[in-house]
Amino acid sequence: MRRRRSCAGASVSDGRPGPADLGTIAPHSAVPPAAVPQVSRPQAPGTAIILMVSATAFLAATTLLAKALGTAALGEPLHPLQVSFGRFLFAWMAIVTVLAVLRPRLTRPDYRMHLARTLCGWGGVTLMFAAAAMIPLSDATAISFLNPVFAMLLAIPLLGERVGPWRWLAAFVALAGAMILVRPGSGAVEAGALLALGAALVLGLELIFMKRLSGREGPLQILIVNNSIGLAIAATAASFVWQAPSAAQWAALGALGLVMAAAQGFFINAMARAEASFVTPFSYLTLVFAALYDAVLFGVSPSMLSVLGALVIIAGAALLAWREAVNRRRSAR
Repeated sequence: MRRRRSCAGASVSDGRPGPADLGTIAPHSAVPPAAVPQVSRPQAPGTAIILMVSATAFLAATTLLAKALGTAALGEPLHPLQVSFGRFLFAWMAIVTVLAVLRPRLTRPDYRMHLARTLCGWGGVTLMFAAAAMIPLSDATAISFLNPVFAMLLAIPLLGERVGPWRWLAAFVALAGAMILVRPGSGAVEAGALLALGAALVLGLELIFMKRLSGREGPLQILIVNNSIGLAIAATAASFVWQAPSAAQWAALGALGLVMAAAQGFFINAMARAEASFVTPFSYLTLVFAALYDAVLFGVSPSMLSVLGALVIIAGAALLAWREAVNRRRSAR
């Protein structure tokens, strides 16, 4: 099968993506999916580690900024729809600047697929930002690791994919960890945890549409089309709840968009420089950065139950990533 070079340097197939191709572009969520595309060799693993760790630090910072904007930390709390608008506006500005400098070759976009993907991404981001303002960042981040699990489950009815026992086990383990964080039956179910769970589900659906797009369009093209459509959707939604941000909030909104764009850039380039099975585990450092930011800036430390739930979710996500790597190696033979 012929292969071509993408705008970010990663080699992607010209054919239809397989089960392991979810997540060609870093999603809107706080953490990249466990399933990522293959890359060509020779590789630069040291550089890939640095890039992925940087991506996780920036990804955790996006939820931190969303929490600051959604609470009274910077003034009157902003509505999550308005926070999402800031994320899309300033990320779009950053990506347009990069496009103007690099001038990559663009092809005709699949607008219907982009619209479906962006609606899910915008909805997931808004739910995640709302959750970040209500629960510890470590909990919201841990629940976001369910993205690839939900994508795997949704791929069964939507894409007709088969799921073997190992992948079912990974899904069961990850969902068990989520139940620890949501605490059903305790009489104290966190609304924020339910919002984060909804965000993971919607963003898992986004990965299905991303799978359809991967291999057809370059990463930078996907980013600019996605953020352009997302900006239009976010601006329309935010107009119904708009309140004038303070100067500090405008600065935080700008930082949110720029940090998200930087995180996506680091993630894409990390994937271009190492095998997915090697670099993906470093994405779990997002949880560490989120807990650190929350402790230092908001004085919130995760409880032992939160740590347990997060570890169980990571175990399930790591098992899924391992199984995807095994399947990828088999299909490459």
